[in-house]
Amino acid sequence: MSRTQTPEACSTGAVLSRRDLLRTVGTGLLLLVAAPDAEAQESGGGRGRQRPGGAAQSIGAWLHIAANGTVTVYSGKVEVGQNARTSLTQCVAEELRVPVGSVQMVLGDTDLTPFDAGTFGSRTTPSMVPQLRKAAAAAREIILDLAAAQWQVDRGTLTAAEGKITQASAHRSLSYGELVKGQKLTQTIPADIALTPTAQWHVMGVATPKADGHAFVTGKHPYTTDVKRPGMLFGKILRPAAFQATLASLDAQAAKAMPGVTVVQEGDFVGVTAPTAQQATRALAALKAEWKTVPQPSDQTLFEQLRPGAKAGQTRSVRISDLGESGHVIEATYTIAYIAHTPLEPRAAVAEWKDDRLTVWTGTQRPFGVKGDLAAALKVPEANVRVIVPDTGSGYGGKHTAEVAIEAARLARAAGKPVKLVWTREEEFTWAYFRPAGVIDVKASTDYKGVLTHWEFDNYNSGPSGIEAPYAVPGQRSNFHRGQAPLREGSYRGLAATANHFARESHIDDLARVMRIDPLDFRLKNLQDSRLKAVLEAAAKRFGWDKRKATPGHGFGLACGTEKGSYVAACAELTVDRTTGKVQVTRIVAAFECGAIVNPLHLENQVEGSLVMGMGGALFEAIRFDQGKILNPHLAAYRVPRFADVPPIEIVLLDRKDLPSAGAGETPIVAIAPALRNAILDATGQALYTMPLVPNGLKV
Repeated sequence: MSRTQTPEACSTGAVLSRRDLLRTVGTGLLLLVAAPDAEAQESGGGRGRQRPGGAAQSIGAWLHIAANGTVTVYSGKVEVGQNARTSLTQCVAEELRVPVGSVQMVLGDTDLTPFDAGTFGSRTTPSMVPQLRKAAAAAREIILDLAAAQWQVDRGTLTAAEGKITQASAHRSLSYGELVKGQKLTQTIPADIALTPTAQWHVMGVATPKADGHAFVTGKHPYTTDVKRPGMLFGKILRPAAFQATLASLDAQAAKAMPGVTVVQEGDFVGVTAPTAQQATRALAALKAEWKTVPQPSDQTLFEQLRPGAKAGQTRSVRISDLGESGHVIEATYTIAYIAHTPLEPRAAVAEWKDDRLTVWTGTQRPFGVKGDLAAALKVPEANVRVIVPDTGSGYGGKHTAEVAIEAARLARAAGKPVKLVWTREEEFTWAYFRPAGVIDVKASTDYKGVLTHWEFDNYNSGPSGIEAPYAVPGQRSNFHRGQAPLREGSYRGLAATANHFARESHIDDLARVMRIDPLDFRLKNLQDSRLKAVLEAAAKRFGWDKRKATPGHGFGLACGTEKGSYVAACAELTVDRTTGKVQVTRIVAAFECGAIVNPLHLENQVEGSLVMGMGGALFEAIRFDQGKILNPHLAAYRVPRFADVPPIEIVLLDRKDLPSAGAGETPIVAIAPALRNAILDATGQALYTMPLVPNGLKV
């Protein structure tokens, strides 16, 4: 059985309790028995809320070792494509001194794993890696003590490696399984447990292949849509005619007459279940509903609603003041459109009720949050709810909420059988939440030497993440103002840091241009953060910034930024066809630093993926809407980056082994949009102030 297909999460296996799970792996080091955290873990009680005291302190809450040497590790984090399963495996293997292949991870199961707030905010590496390293190191030290006691030797004569304790002088060794067989270790993790110094890493810091990678590339990996339960039905939900619409009437007779179909109505919530997905689709189409709608705004009035005076079609508002020897003042308004997460895997859930206990399989970034939401929505104790998260096909901050899980659970309760509910792509585009739109006003000035002397930054609606400028400006002011959002909005990769960096780094380029200072030199002149300087210089060097030669229609741009403890700089080269207006990105170089690197291969993949995703929001992604309806809820009408859009990409990783490891899922996305914008400015002399930059090509 692969690590992904653990007994409690496999698509066709029975739902096991933790006690049953332990029996399946044999007698061994049952580290999670007879400790308060372990008891709560097994029962599922009290797991839906963070408990005082932070993370569980029992070693057994985090891992156990079977008699055959298999190490099972438990974490409330989830795998949504960021390769957390691999990096967490590496950190345990490093500290426990076992082969990577002997470690299996159980992730995101609210009955089996310690409480976790969720997989977001680039927190998996800085929070979970140290926690699992401490648990593994503590277990290693206990096993060394067991060997020393059994052999009655000085502990200092023993070494731990490859899942064995060895006494070289006596030419003897024992496996971990042999040493701990039949014993239960429930000790707490010492606060001062020593971790392996970065200079001595052998497993961490190495480009270890993706855990279970073969299953993913061969299609054998089970996603939520692959989960099968005995007697399972398929569900569909009747969606309103528009946002904020209420149900006026419903004629369900035709659907109810269909064999095997159940119609579920609870107020405005209406759904159907059927033996097959096709039958469920036909039953849904047979429902005749009338809806009461209310007037709503459109994307044409979006920015004025967020900040009065900022109108669509008139979003560029720039004022440049020449202060002579005192420098220049530039004021500008930047606008950010709504965009969708567009995950490869739409929302899906399978819900099953047994004896008033609910189990839900779903792709979510917040399994314990979804557990609490399910309990509240269905009015059942949290102890009676279990959420299991199969490794999921991306989230990008868009899978924090519990709507699909709640819908499936309501249908399953009404039908009396397990129900699978899979959103269509149109439902994903329409009923999920969006990255917030925004209006950003910036006013900044320099002295005659090009030193920043003033900075005002006002963000309306898109959010405060990354709002503080990293540049040395005395008395700088940055404010976030909540807007009256017309659409449902929420977390997105990088949150508002993408919007704030776009406005800031575009404004910095405009200041450099008016001062006739090279954009790289202007940034370095006004930066004091050595880490940000380092990535900026590294990207520029690899790119050959000082050797570039701009010509009409061919431009170069750069940008940099920092967020959540990591640093990025991006350089971009592109061409603009003045006849057609087509913008073609021809090269990207990015430098990234997030402290000590855990897995360079997967870090490079993260950075590259962020850049490609960021290109979409920068160049052409935008949600269009009117009167409560999404007008482009299909990939045919909503353009994401395609193979033809993606240029050669070079990644420079700065490995700072002297610094703690930070997360890398979000920060790499923040610099690409302004780099592209600045390259367009370089190629055409045309400054753009709205994202997306060229949804229909550049008007030149």
